[in-house]
Amino acid sequence: MSWLQLDAFGVMGEQLQRELETHGTIIEFDRKGVVFDYDDTLQYFFIFLSGKVKVFQMSLTHAKEQTIYLMSRGDMFDTVALLDGQAHEVMVEILEAGSALRLPIGKVREWMYDYPIFGEIILKYVAHQLRHVEELASDLTLLDTQERLLKLIVQNIERKDAHGHGILDGLSHTELANLIGTVRHVVDRHMKKLREEGVLESTRKKITLKNHEQLLERVKNLL
Repeated sequence: MSWLQLDAFGVMGEQLQRELETHGTIIEFDRKGVVFDYDDTLQYFFIFLSGKVKVFQMSLTHAKEQTIYLMSRGDMFDTVALLDGQAHEVMVEILEAGSALRLPIGKVREWMYDYPIFGEIILKYVAHQLRHVEELASDLTLLDTQERLLKLIVQNIERKDAHGHGILDGLSHTELANLIGTVRHVVDRHMKKLREEGVLESTRKKITLKNHEQLLERVKNLL
């Protein structure tokens, strides 16, 4: 199984690997489909092997959207339902076709106790998510949109998916705007300015840094 190549699972023992192989199913998803429906997260736990999936909230009244997580290889969903056993009311959209390991959520809970190393992997990932949400809340409150965009680019430009692509590659300016809590035309303006300053190059499919040190220095002043 390709999930065995995930860094986090390289330390698992043979018995736990056999358990995962016995109870796990690899599912494929594409942009026209659905990774899982609302009830699935009460029955299954998912570990993404490839692709890009966003988890977000939307206000239909105000036509506003905020991306909470941008998930790719190695990410897990839904840790909230896993830990409290209740439905998690978030929206999910496939941005790029891929695959995931689907596991019965009851078994995942058992393994967390039966195999401490597995429980540690899950809890460390939960801690990572908590830090992300805390930082997102702080950034939305304390930083302006240009500062949030700069920080997003620096933090994600080196993050690669299973095919070696940057995690932001292929995302529209609308999706970038959803990640930082603004609207597309604001991101358009900021990206144009960064190109004019010679900090980066951007196309519809890819963001490339031209002056990594300059961008790092500007973001360091925000932290």
